[in-house]
Amino acid sequence: MNEFLEILKYVLPSIVVFAATFLVLKKFLDNEYRKLMVEIKKNNQQTVLPIRLQAYERVVLLLERTTLQSLVMRTYQPGMSARLLQSEMVKAIRQEYDHNVTQQLYISVNAWNTVKAVKEELIKLINNVAIKIGPEADGMELSKQLLNIISQSENNPSEMAITLLKKEIKHLF
Repeated sequence: MNEFLEILKYVLPSIVVFAATFLVLKKFLDNEYRKLMVEIKKNNQQTVLPIRLQAYERVVLLLERTTLQSLVMRTYQPGMSARLLQSEMVKAIRQEYDHNVTQQLYISVNAWNTVKAVKEELIKLINNVAIKIGPEADGMELSKQLLNIISQSENNPSEMAITLLKKEIKHLF
């Protein structure tokens, strides 16, 4: 028993010193790790922020290029049938969207879901109006109907999405 107490007299202080050293060293290393993460995040922010801003810029351009006014101006050709104009407008929307699909990496999920919803809503609107006016109508009639609907609508989906993107950009600064 005496030997056990003698061993304990040397081992116990060693264990206490080891535990204290371990805790101090752990706290120091955790603090250093936290500082390193802050520095890495700061450096990443300097690199990623311009890319994110460019992504928002490209998505706004996508939304501007896919407004009905813009689509009609770019796709309508005199003598075009309504069916052909419908097809060309839907194709233009899908091409613009496909060209910018990678921008979703740099914008919020909510913003990208809004962009997708705008795309789908525009395609649905074009298709519904084309069905309503009939297959024999000319492209001019489809153009007039679409522009009339947008001019009467208080909630232009593209403008609402652009407003959302602008609000998100303000949060970056």
